[in-house]
Amino acid sequence: MLTFAGAYTALVTPFTRDGSAVSIERLEQQIQFQAEGGVRGVVPCGTTGEAPTLDEREHIAVVECAVRVGRPLGLQVIAGAGSNSTSHAIHLHRLAASLGAHAALQVAPYYNKPSQEGLYQHFMAIADSCDLPVVLYNIPGRSAVTIAPTTIERLASHPNIVALKEATGSMDSASEVRKRCSIAVLSGDDSLTASFAAVGAVGVVSVVSNIVPDRIARLCRAIAMNDFAALRALHDGLFSLSRGLLSLDVNPVPLKCAMELLGRDSGTVRLPLVRASDSVQSTVAALLAEAQVMSLEPHAGRA
Repeated sequence: MLTFAGAYTALVTPFTRDGSAVSIERLEQQIQFQAEGGVRGVVPCGTTGEAPTLDEREHIAVVECAVRVGRPLGLQVIAGAGSNSTSHAIHLHRLAASLGAHAALQVAPYYNKPSQEGLYQHFMAIADSCDLPVVLYNIPGRSAVTIAPTTIERLASHPNIVALKEATGSMDSASEVRKRCSIAVLSGDDSLTASFAAVGAVGVVSVVSNIVPDRIARLCRAIAMNDFAALRALHDGLFSLSRGLLSLDVNPVPLKCAMELLGRDSGTVRLPLVRASDSVQSTVAALLAEAQVMSLEPHAGRA
């Protein structure tokens, strides 16, 4: 049985400069870069991948690329497959299985705000639909509902529900989940990974690892070895950058800005998101310099 622990990169979806198409070539390069950095896996078609703006043809192409490139390089592929329609989530879940993903990331249904019983039945129906492992995605800031620890405990009894991406920002929630059941908890916020590790989280689905996969991989190895001195040093070196990438503008706008500065992406996002403002670009450049990822030379690394 697969286990889920360590560093997972929430992949951006690279677009052409005009945003009209997915750049599969850049996506291939990014997946190779992640493997070279030593992460455990990649997560295509999630929040960071702007999944709501992808049509099904593009969704299939992105997941297929992650599997085709990532699996031979030893990466686990956790494909985003969530929806606020249970039948559509089941369709995407089965699609991820057919494309060769190791697991699917299933977000709490957004906009329609189901009850805890509705959440339970939604995720159970997905888990029953095929044998592909489910990674629950708890992100109330995006979905407007929280999967309660009591509901996670109920869901964890299903053999196909194997892990939780916990992006509540709540240490109490992570602690209660760990107290109630043995589901693998992965931090959903880079700035909180070290804190979550202290209460039993075993890794992270990371945004910042798009640009520094080696450092996030080392951070997760420190967690596995209970080396909290190394963990704290790595956390301190990335804290300002990690916080900035998720607070200067909505994710992945600051991240794509950072990747453009480093020559790793076009920087293009799709509407309703818009490119980073000049002030955000300047701040991101300063944060990259502080984290010793790039110099402060004007437009250094700009694609």
